[in-house]
Amino acid sequence: MNFQRPDLLQSGNLLKVIAPSGALKEYEAFERGLSIWRSRGYRLELADNWDDRNGYLAGTDRDRRQALQEAWLDPECKGILCARGGYGSMRLLEDWHWSPNKPKWIVGFSDITGLLWSLGKEGITGLHAPVLTTIADEPDWSLARLFNYLETGKLPPIEGTGWVGGKVIGRLIAANLTVATHLLGTRFQPNLDGVILALEDVGEAPYRIDRMLTQWRLLGIFERLGGVALGRFSNCDAPIGVNSWTLEEVLRDRLGDLGIPVVANLPFGHDGVNAILPVGELFELDGDIGSLRMKD
Repeated sequence: MNFQRPDLLQSGNLLKVIAPSGALKEYEAFERGLSIWRSRGYRLELADNWDDRNGYLAGTDRDRRQALQEAWLDPECKGILCARGGYGSMRLLEDWHWSPNKPKWIVGFSDITGLLWSLGKEGITGLHAPVLTTIADEPDWSLARLFNYLETGKLPPIEGTGWVGGKVIGRLIAANLTVATHLLGTRFQPNLDGVILALEDVGEAPYRIDRMLTQWRLLGIFERLGGVALGRFSNCDAPIGVNSWTLEEVLRDRLGDLGIPVVANLPFGHDGVNAILPVGELFELDGDIGSLRMKD
């Protein structure tokens, strides 16, 4: 499947800020995130509901869906920045259809997987990348990588640890494992045949990681993949004193026998460097040297 890449960005472009998931809590980090984008010369406009609260959500489904729709349909807006993750993007998809207009960037990760995957189903490239409340924690090289891609289309490779050797070229589909697992079998699941699946997660015990990966196995999805790229699974270790496999043992057990390249310890995910991953771009995964590289 070919993907449409939105137009490259340039200084002076208008970007809209939405809160499609959880209610904002990290105000100082949010302001620092806004400052980083503004320092690049972008004009930012905050959606009306950016600071709303409805339980754990950033406002009602109707208001969050309307903010997304207004940003998507605004011809002057060139990109959509997500304030934070949390939970809630999947709720927007119940009555959602992407209007057929010129595609634009959607930037986020974690719970924003819901939007990135639904875009991917439509064949539109989205950006698995820091949200506004996390971007200020990125090192200089990661920020440079983000803006270099959005403004020039170029992207340096990232390096990890090869677990299963071999090379594969395929479309990259990045996701938070938990969110993606709950999208399997819905109309928003993108085509996963031959793709390089990049996964990360946070706060899930090894047995829950096992349970989710086993669901993918039982659905027959892993046998259709081209390769697996693993980022950071932070705070996913079993509590001390609890009988458990380690996280690495679970991942190797569930992914090591698929007969496809597997690269782990790549620098993306929660609680650390979150190098960007453009969903839908063509990549090469090299399990022999542990690299993930976008194809020219």
